[in-house]
Amino acid sequence: MSPRAAPSLRRRLMVQLLVLSAVLAVALYVAVRLGAERASEATLDGILGAATTTIAEELRSVEGGAELDLSPGTFSMLAAMGEERIFHRIDIRGLPVTGYDDLPLPPTTPTALEPAFYDATYRDADLRLAAVARSLMIENRAAPVLVIVGQTREGQRAIARDLGNRAAALGLVVFLVAVPLSLFATGTLLRPIGRLAEAVGRRGGHDLRPVRHPAPAELMPLVEQLNAFIARLRQTLAQTETFIAEAAHHIRTPLATLRSEAELALRQAGDEPTRARLRGMIRATEESARSANQLLDHATVLFRADQRAQDRVELGAMVSALADRFRPTADLKEMEITLDLPAAPMETTGDAVLIESALRNLIDNALKYSPAESRILITLREDEGFARLDVNDRGRGLGGETQAALSKRFRRGGNVGGVVGSGLGLTIVSETAAAMGGRFALKDRKDGGTCATLWFPFSS
Repeated sequence: MSPRAAPSLRRRLMVQLLVLSAVLAVALYVAVRLGAERASEATLDGILGAATTTIAEELRSVEGGAELDLSPGTFSMLAAMGEERIFHRIDIRGLPVTGYDDLPLPPTTPTALEPAFYDATYRDADLRLAAVARSLMIENRAAPVLVIVGQTREGQRAIARDLGNRAAALGLVVFLVAVPLSLFATGTLLRPIGRLAEAVGRRGGHDLRPVRHPAPAELMPLVEQLNAFIARLRQTLAQTETFIAEAAHHIRTPLATLRSEAELALRQAGDEPTRARLRGMIRATEESARSANQLLDHATVLFRADQRAQDRVELGAMVSALADRFRPTADLKEMEITLDLPAAPMETTGDAVLIESALRNLIDNALKYSPAESRILITLREDEGFARLDVNDRGRGLGGETQAALSKRFRRGGNVGGVVGSGLGLTIVSETAAAMGGRFALKDRKDGGTCATLWFPFSS
């Protein structure tokens, strides 16, 4: 069952950066809009207060009352805020004398010449009002005067709205610019992870050296744990190799001893039923020993294929040594092992144990399945940049089976009945060829028998 995929880091970073950009854009809009409203309100208050103060200062006492000379400049400064409606009211001794007598009064009485600002709704309009109080001598008596000037706020709102729209446009631009910047930032942040993964991937599954690739401080715990795992795996593989060697010794030795004792008992037995039982025991022991050897050889191939040892192996010398080892067995069947080897050394690079195991199984199969008084021809030559080894016999052939089927574990042909075997020999050869970076082919010969071919890459 494959592990469940976690959410993509790239996607999470992108989403977080874009959300942050959107929040900043909204915050920019809100800040500019609020700042524009406050700034325009402060500007309006300054102009409105100045106009109100000017009107209050232009009030003069005259005989029998007060006189006001409103200059055009007073209202022209208010017109600077835009096309606004302007209202005013002047009260003397609490009574309106000019202007709009229903204009709202300030909530508190202002101090002398210090305008008080307040908001009110008047004639379906929102007004910003300023009120100034002063004292005027009328008929030799001090009379309190209240001057109120109000102005609509459409211009202020238009200014705030215009600045807010500009801020919104700026925020949108910031957000759009943040998209490629987020992609760039995400790629930059994740690039060390990709480089580390690429460095580990280039090592392959057989390189158990510690990872020394430079990594950011945030990734060092991951690298340390990866190196610890590699160390544990290396130790486990070493223990596995030791176990295989010990298992081979503890299995082969008792079987060899049992066979020797059974052969000695066979020579000493006098009655035929006992001798028949002993011969059956010897055959069973031989079959068990062969199966155990094949199983251990297969385990060795599986283990050492992951180790990828790089030994320089001279194929001609190894083939010659193996042929000499099998000649006593061939002589018992009056068979001949013929070698056709090149004069010059032909080397390959790989695991010598695996190569020897593959060659031994090919020669053993040729001897097992060939009839007596036949010949096995082993040739070694160069073939298109590879060292090609052919083992030709006069045996039973493939029996209608394909190479792929016969190379499966514990799979044997239908024409090998009565011959002891485990069905692992060709599996070992196929896996060795794959681990070496070579090829293996098996086919019937036209004049009977089988041709098994192994290709090994030359030493670089």
